[in-house]
Amino acid sequence: MPDYTPQELMVIAAAREVRDGEVVFVGMRLPLLAFALAKRTHAPNAAGLFENGILRDRPIDELLMTMSDPPNVSGASWCTSLLNVMALLHRGSADLGFIGGAEVDRFGNVNSSYVGNSRAPRVKLPGSGGACDIASHAGRFIAIIEHDRRRLPERVSYVTSPGYGSGGDWRRRVGLRGGGPSAVITTLGVLGFDAETKEAELRSIHPGVALDDVRANTGWPLRVSGSLAPTPPPARDELEIVRALDKDGIWTR
Repeated sequence: MPDYTPQELMVIAAAREVRDGEVVFVGMRLPLLAFALAKRTHAPNAAGLFENGILRDRPIDELLMTMSDPPNVSGASWCTSLLNVMALLHRGSADLGFIGGAEVDRFGNVNSSYVGNSRAPRVKLPGSGGACDIASHAGRFIAIIEHDRRRLPERVSYVTSPGYGSGGDWRRRVGLRGGGPSAVITTLGVLGFDAETKEAELRSIHPGVALDDVRANTGWPLRVSGSLAPTPPPARDELEIVRALDKDGIWTR
């Protein structure tokens, strides 16, 4: 059995997607840990934007329950307003954004609004927050979600945050300037997107996971990348940093 949890591997896989020097629209929970890990390892010059109006160029020193917790304010480069941070996003200053949701479909569209019929939904969800803005305007975005057929349907119940729409050049045709989803990180693997069709495909599979299990837990006939490889397991220093930040396993256990 692995000596790490699926959530720890998701954090580490997400951190590896951050490039040094990028401006990252961070978000909470697992993305927050991923950004802190990237800052402490391979991306020391990345900067973090938070929806509540905070910009940080250094990682937090302790776990946050909300993005407005004092440790996130202390040492921040800029404490401003939601409006100013969103203005940076809308003018194209964010290279990468992280998004969560209840559903992600085969073209990377994200639902965090409702499940079922809009007039009588089975489940009502919190809605967009800043996720639609991130999906529309960031240079690229990454979705993080549990890998389950109900959460990875062929088509989401509602497009809260646009991915590649119906595929192909859909984003260009509707005028979205952001680059769209580059990865979906799940509890079973990492999905990428075909350069032409924009359909999701399995890019890497987590250690100990069978390909048949990934397919069985996906709501459409999942394509497999020709360069499919195992997701690299966590390095010792990566695990140590994540566990030092999330000592009680609030987000990762």
